[in-house]
Amino acid sequence: MRSKLRRINENAYYMKSNNFKILPFLLVSMLFLMWGIANNMNDTLLAAFKRIMSMSDLQTSLVQFAFYGAYFCFALPAAIFINRFGYKAGIITGLSLYALGTLLFRPAGDAASYPFFLFAIYVMASGCSVLETTANPYILAMGPKETATRRLNIAQTFNPVGAIIGILLSRYLILSQLHEADAAERAGMDESALRQIMQGELSAVSGTYLVIGAILVVLLLVILFARMPKPDASQSEDGSTSSSLKSSFRALRKNSRYCSGVVAQFFYVGVQTCMWSFTIRMVMAETGVRESEASLIFLWSILAFTGCRMLFTWLMKWVKPSLLLTIAACGGLAGVIGVMTLSGSAVSVAIVFVSGCMSLMFPTIYALSLEDVEPRDAKLASSGLIMAILGGALITPCQALLSDKAGITASFTIPLFCFVVVAIYSITQLKQRKTA
Repeated sequence: MRSKLRRINENAYYMKSNNFKILPFLLVSMLFLMWGIANNMNDTLLAAFKRIMSMSDLQTSLVQFAFYGAYFCFALPAAIFINRFGYKAGIITGLSLYALGTLLFRPAGDAASYPFFLFAIYVMASGCSVLETTANPYILAMGPKETATRRLNIAQTFNPVGAIIGILLSRYLILSQLHEADAAERAGMDESALRQIMQGELSAVSGTYLVIGAILVVLLLVILFARMPKPDASQSEDGSTSSSLKSSFRALRKNSRYCSGVVAQFFYVGVQTCMWSFTIRMVMAETGVRESEASLIFLWSILAFTGCRMLFTWLMKWVKPSLLLTIAACGGLAGVIGVMTLSGSAVSVAIVFVSGCMSLMFPTIYALSLEDVEPRDAKLASSGLIMAILGGALITPCQALLSDKAGITASFTIPLFCFVVVAIYSITQLKQRKTA
């Protein structure tokens, strides 16, 4: 009874407060920024590990496999957890795991162990998975359903800001510290000299992630003591769930709009991860520059992503999200064809263009997929869409394997196919809304 009164009083406080929407919204939006840092530092880690440990594209792609594999493994448990304990508990748990993963980079660097790094990345990504499973439906529940898609796009705007921060951290703290010796030169070095070079490079990697971990701990403490609203429509007054997992599974399985959205999200995350994982490598291959210089194109790609996200969010005042998604998907297709057929600096322009087209896809597919989902099923539905991030774990190694076998240009056939799937989904959604 006491806990019930406390919950009612806390919700009443936020309903009366001017900060009911603004303060919690900003705090949760900061989470989008933080996992944006992790996501895009992964893309630069591929280039870093390739040089540090003289690896193939397939071997370095295990970074993405570990990261997005954790998303798949933790999304459903996270949904069950937040359904039982609430959004705030999910945020605290996610931040704790994320911070723990960054701290594990230090012993991984000291051991110079790639498997240890993959484990640290897996733990870090498990926290990001819990955060995404929690934050996305939380943002949707913070206001009217009519503006949910636009509200999520606004919150997601913090994500590319985090991506920019992550790229800058990688460029100046990691990639700039890499020794110029390539794989052939390292193979000819004596063991002690090579170990000294690698230790310095790996210290740059682990030290950067320790900085991120310190920031995460501060954010965790702020949210821990902040008063957050509890829009838990899925819970009854006694705190028990009003819908069993089985009934939610049945309802979602019969929801064709939701199921097609999960498929589209799988291939979208796949194409985003592929494009950004191979941006630096493709620019290096076409222009002959080193990792730190090639990362500038990656930075421009994220800036284009950020700017276009803001533009698309603004356009949603007047243009249907499904129409904008269709335009962006077709643009992405054209951009990948440009990457495969152009040469030199023109390839860099095409890569940046593709990033701009991808900008609205994740939050728009996410929100469109949940339009017909009952509030009591929202957390479980969110976990399905986050589990679809597995596309980044499975599709990226496919491109890496094709790159090793047929060359990096031919490997962009994989992103091309992914964009075809997203385009089919967007056109279908557009037609459905015209006939509705």
